[in-house]
Amino acid sequence: MTGSVRWGFLGAGFVATKGVAPALHAARGAVLQVVGARDLGRAEALEPARATTSYEEVCTADDVDAIYISLPNDVHLAWVERALSEGKHVLCEKPLGMSADEVAHMAGASERSGRLLVEAAWNRWHPRTRRAEELLAGLPGPRDVRAWFTFPGVPDGNYRLEPGRGGGALLDVGCYGVGLALAAIGPGPATVAGAEQHVGPSGVDLTTVALLGGAHGQAEVRASFEEGESQGFEVAAPGASLELSRPAFTSWREASSLRLVADGVEHVERFAPVDPYEVMLESVSARVRGEDGWVLPLEVSRAVATVLDEIARSARAGSAAGPSGPLP
Repeated sequence: MTGSVRWGFLGAGFVATKGVAPALHAARGAVLQVVGARDLGRAEALEPARATTSYEEVCTADDVDAIYISLPNDVHLAWVERALSEGKHVLCEKPLGMSADEVAHMAGASERSGRLLVEAAWNRWHPRTRRAEELLAGLPGPRDVRAWFTFPGVPDGNYRLEPGRGGGALLDVGCYGVGLALAAIGPGPATVAGAEQHVGPSGVDLTTVALLGGAHGQAEVRASFEEGESQGFEVAAPGASLELSRPAFTSWREASSLRLVADGVEHVERFAPVDPYEVMLESVSARVRGEDGWVLPLEVSRAVATVLDEIARSARAGSAAGPSGPLP
C-alpha cells in the first residue's frame, strides 16, 4: 500500500491517551482513523477522525489498515485474533499474551492471515535500547546481568491486581527486565534456576525475583508493585561492563545515556530526548506499507512469554500457595 497507514485503536486508557495517541498524531505516515472505547467521550478525546463504543466496528472498518490494542491482558488474545481475521495488521500492548500458549495462538493467526503482529514493547524501539543490544553482542562471556523495575502501589480496582485478568508485577513490568536479560544472556533458550514471589491478598504477585541462565551467563530479574520506584539494567562481563542510565526502560522525551567499560576504558554514549512510541508507530507503519522498518520479532515475544511462564511455575513450585512475606 501507499500513503498514510490508517490506524484504529481498541481502548482509550492511560497509555493510549498519554503515550500512543499523541505519538501517532506526531508520527509520519500514519493517521488515527477511529478509536473504540466503552466511554465515547474518552475515545473522542484522542482526536480520531471518528469515535465509537464498538470494538467490533473498529475491527471490521474498511478504512482501517492496522489496529493498536490497548486493553486488559485477559482480552488480548480474543481481539488480536479478531483483528487479524478481518485482515488488519496488529500492534498489541505488552504483555502480548497472558501465556506462551496464547502468544503461540496469536502467532498462528498472524501467519494464517498474512498480516503483521507486533508486541508494543515500546522501550525496544528506543535508540539507546537498540544500541545496548548491539553492544551486548560484542561483550565477552560469561555475563552477570541485573535487571529490575519496581514501583510502589497499584490503585484498588485496577485489573493489575486481578489474577484472572493477567495481573501481577511479573506480567506488567517483569517483561521489561526479562526481555533485555534474554538479549544479554542469549542466544538460545533460557532456563529458570529459581524464582520467588510475594503474593498479595488478591492473589497476584506483588514482587517477583527470578534467576535465569543462558548460553552467555546468568541474570537476576526483579519486578515489584510494592518497592521503591527504580529501574535498572546492568551487565558485568570479564574486563567489561554495560549500564543504562535510569530509568532503564521507560525513558520518554528525556535525555538518556549508556555507560560501557571495556579494557579499563570508559565510554559514555548519550542520546537526545526521543519518543519511543513515535518511533515504534513509524516503524510499524512502514512495515505495513511494505517498506523497511524494524519491528520486535514475534519470536522474541514468544521467548519472553515462555520465560515468564517458567518463572511463575518455578515460584509456585518453590513456595506455599497464598500470601508470603517480603522477599529479600
